[in-house]
Amino acid sequence: MANFTLSFSLLCFTVLLFSFNRGGILAQDVPFAKTWCVAKPSAADVDLENNIEFACNQVGIDCSIIQEGGQCYYPTSLVNHASVVMNLYFQKAGRSAFNCDFSETGLVAVTDPSYEGCLYTFV
Repeated sequence: MANFTLSFSLLCFTVLLFSFNRGGILAQDVPFAKTWCVAKPSAADVDLENNIEFACNQVGIDCSIIQEGGQCYYPTSLVNHASVVMNLYFQKAGRSAFNCDFSETGLVAVTDPSYEGCLYTFV
């Protein structure tokens, strides 16, 4: 029974995540829901670099958070740094699912991805 409950919970989370990522009813009709944008772990490095460059060149996005000494510098991986700045852009742009697409390299998350001293912005 425990395995079924865990499997069912994971299935529900996956469906919910997919629905948000595809701009489904949930993403459109629940604007107050807490959502964050993160990079797909399978995204190519060049795409993640492009996402960082794009987000950091937007007015009002402070990317010092991922630079050495910033609260989200560690771990120093492209997927981590891209996730942080993609989320900054996503939050500033109004948390619409399409603002997390990033050429299909972003995912809308319903669980706060913050860790240790790195707090993912939620507006």
